[in-house]
Amino acid sequence: MGRAFEYRKAAKLKRWGHMARTFTKLGKEIAIAVKAGGPEPENNPRLRAIIATCKRENMPKDNIQRAIKNAMGKDQSEYKEVTYEGYGPHGIAVFVETLTDNTTRTVGDVRSVFNKFNGNLGTQGSLSFLFDHKAVFTFKKKDGIDMDEIILELIDYGVDDEFDVDNEEGEVTIYGEPTSFGEIQKHLEDNGFEITSAEFTRIPNDLKDVDAEERETIDKMVERLEDFDDVQNVYTNMKPAEE
Repeated sequence: MGRAFEYRKAAKLKRWGHMARTFTKLGKEIAIAVKAGGPEPENNPRLRAIIATCKRENMPKDNIQRAIKNAMGKDQSEYKEVTYEGYGPHGIAVFVETLTDNTTRTVGDVRSVFNKFNGNLGTQGSLSFLFDHKAVFTFKKKDGIDMDEIILELIDYGVDDEFDVDNEEGEVTIYGEPTSFGEIQKHLEDNGFEITSAEFTRIPNDLKDVDAEERETIDKMVERLEDFDDVQNVYTNMKPAEE
């Protein structure tokens, strides 16, 4: 397993820690997808991919259908994707992704946490060089398929030549350019692969070591940020704890 897999594994265990919060955040992603491409999954690749992720996270079918229906309502909030970046305690970079219908509220919430932990909230884009923005697809392996050949075909769409294989789950995870999300998804579907998860993520390219006490403080900051409904994901360049 590569660096990206280990970092994503550690981040996901934290990110999806509370089921109710997970469903709320996935519901917002559904709303964005429906507003952009309509409510029919067969005609909306992004919605189709999010539904696959919802199923992977055990989100009930009724919740998914309700989120789609709510997204079509006239009174549904218009969410904006806004990111916040800065340094937390011990010089750890913190990248916050939000979906919000009230940027004044959201920036106030995020800033309050940075201030509480003696951090510094920077300008948008100031820390983007520390994180590689990736489209991530996980799909079921198929017998008799040469993954190296599939990756070679996908390289034209900006897919990395390294991929992760989880033999226990029988799945493969690939990483590609966010702008090629739709093309990657279409290629996998056209070749008969069952996509079990599709998302965007940020992978730090300069991991920092911390001791146990420092890790505890940073974890508390991340948890406080994740408590806000507007916050979708929080990334740091803190090296994952060894199991």
